[in-house]
Amino acid sequence: MPLTVSQLSESALLERIVPRLRGTPGNPTGVLLGPGDDAAIVAAPDGRMLISIDTQVQDMDFRLQWANGYRTTGFDVGWKAAAQNLSDINAMGGRATSLVVSLTLPASTDVAWVEDLAEGLTAAIHELGASTCAVVGGDLGRGTELSVTAAVTGSLDGRPPVVRSGAQPGDAVVLAGTVGRAAAGLALLESAHGYAALEEELREFVRAQCRPRPPLAFGPAAAEAGATSMLDVSDGLVRDARRIATASSVRIDLDPAALRSLGEPLRGAAELLGKDPLEWVLGGGEDHGLLATVNPNVMPLAGFTAVGSVEAGPAEVTVGSQSPATVGWDHFAD
Repeated sequence: MPLTVSQLSESALLERIVPRLRGTPGNPTGVLLGPGDDAAIVAAPDGRMLISIDTQVQDMDFRLQWANGYRTTGFDVGWKAAAQNLSDINAMGGRATSLVVSLTLPASTDVAWVEDLAEGLTAAIHELGASTCAVVGGDLGRGTELSVTAAVTGSLDGRPPVVRSGAQPGDAVVLAGTVGRAAAGLALLESAHGYAALEEELREFVRAQCRPRPPLAFGPAAAEAGATSMLDVSDGLVRDARRIATASSVRIDLDPAALRSLGEPLRGAAELLGKDPLEWVLGGGEDHGLLATVNPNVMPLAGFTAVGSVEAGPAEVTVGSQSPATVGWDHFAD
């Protein structure tokens, strides 16, 4: 029988987790004191500190076993906890400096699953390129369902932040990373098409959902290039673009041809499931792509694709000047 967390003391469980977190690769020079005390100490030489937080809850944000047979690993959840937080710092034009993690664990949770989660956290930090970030602490608790909360700090390195309210009429709307792939993966996970039988091309979409890859190099680069606004696409292109439109009091018009190009790689999954790939492009979140607005004189901005334009007008998002039917993800919608 697998060893469960109920068979260990909190100290014994920490002894299995902390060494995996202390092994975070990279050069986290801003960490002055890491795990082991009541609080960590992180340098803030810029005089300011970015901070963000995200939570994943079992059966709301992930399932331990999906309808298509895929089993969510601790590595998946740890990776995603790191990725979605690192992406928020990236979207401000910053670089991540530290991460703290709080785990709520049912008594029946396998110890190996928790160890795997720690491995996923450190692997994401390393493989996504957050070389100045480290896991510096956290908390353990017992509960009725798995819940993972991670908070991240970051530095602007002397630059002003790139916020949502700076878009100007005449700006180009640009995207780094992907949209729609994680939504295709979620649809496959919730389908009757067994994971084991899926072609590798379709498994890539499942991986995009379970282990997203935000383009961390592009946030600071866009800030240096003069991006006027920026955000992480976590709730869908339409919903998140509308957040920029609302904050900046502008209209964002998305280019139908660019959207069709983004949807083309999703066609195989869409045909299998009887879906329209454009719905995933417009409404699918969790790829954690980077959406920005930039003066067209700055284009082409390396690594970004033009997907629309900023227009004067009411704060809304249109597609080819028409209102889209897709709205994106809302945590509290039915």
